[in-house]
Amino acid sequence: MQRTAATRHFSGTYVEARRKFLDAAAHAGASVESFVMDHVRGALGEELATDVARIGAADAKKLLVVTSGTHGPEGFCGSGGQIATLNDANLLERLEKANVALLLIHAVNPHGFSHLHRTNEDNIDLNRNFVDFNAPLPVNAGYADVEPFVLPPTWPPTAADDAAMAAYIEANGMRAYRAAVTVGQYTVPEGLFYGGTAPSWSNRTMRAILRKHGASATHIGWIDIHTGLGPYGHGEKIYPGRNDPAELAQARAWWGADVFALFDGESASANTSGPVVSTVYDECPQASAALMGLEFGTLPDQEVLQCLRADTWLRRHPEASPALYGTIRQQMRDAFYCDNDEWKGMVLGQTRVVLLQTLQGLSKA
Repeated sequence: MQRTAATRHFSGTYVEARRKFLDAAAHAGASVESFVMDHVRGALGEELATDVARIGAADAKKLLVVTSGTHGPEGFCGSGGQIATLNDANLLERLEKANVALLLIHAVNPHGFSHLHRTNEDNIDLNRNFVDFNAPLPVNAGYADVEPFVLPPTWPPTAADDAAMAAYIEANGMRAYRAAVTVGQYTVPEGLFYGGTAPSWSNRTMRAILRKHGASATHIGWIDIHTGLGPYGHGEKIYPGRNDPAELAQARAWWGADVFALFDGESASANTSGPVVSTVYDECPQASAALMGLEFGTLPDQEVLQCLRADTWLRRHPEASPALYGTIRQQMRDAFYCDNDEWKGMVLGQTRVVLLQTLQGLSKA
């Protein structure tokens, strides 16, 4: 099949994505720094790293940040957007004229990207890991009630497991069920949406990157690219920042009235307890920050959640058959990456619009 302009920026493996990103960064004249994981390897035995490409003055006051792969296989989408940006001469020229520096952080969670896990090497969901571990951890009292039928002893779930789930939803409502499962929990390390008990490698790495590259910034616009929630191909614009009316108003002024906040109940995403982008408040307190999670829909939400349940179950059950292992791995990839030109074109078009809007916002700040 002929490769279209959209297709060529995307990759089939983490190895390919990393190579394409580093090649594109070199071609664009970006400065590159790699943070290598020296304690784990990739699914193909490859080196794993979070790679950073920067274009623009080291002391730039305005900084546009784009991150990919916070949730492992969601990196296929974010990486494609980042590589397309590095190949977008018009956009790079606009950034240069506006004195806005560009910081692309590729594969926040390289282990999950390579191994097709949404979580990291320790089963930590990174968007639940950026909390204050010196304070009492968030409590999700509902998780203990749902885990027995969400992660049953055998896979696939039995009719009894499905009935228990239906009964819980009937008694408590779908919103309560989704919150109990997805908001994050800090008590079951092998469970769903586990936030950890200490900062992960990716947490420490992201903080180091922000401290270095955001030190001179007075204004930061940060786009964290995700997949798996919402209608197919639609990029929902999610505000993941503080519950501050002025900051939410700024986000809507930059990106439109269709920006939904995690805390207002209108977003497809749960109100997570410790998102990666919250790093900016700790590491760049001098900067005014505008934050967005750009979430592209793939499969229906409950199908995606079913894939996550299966993946978590599989990590608990290494004795699973090779056939079941292969099926679950492929399902995880398909849940977070639609490997077709139509979807990729939708991703690139909407990503470019958001980046231009962010550039305009930073220019006028």
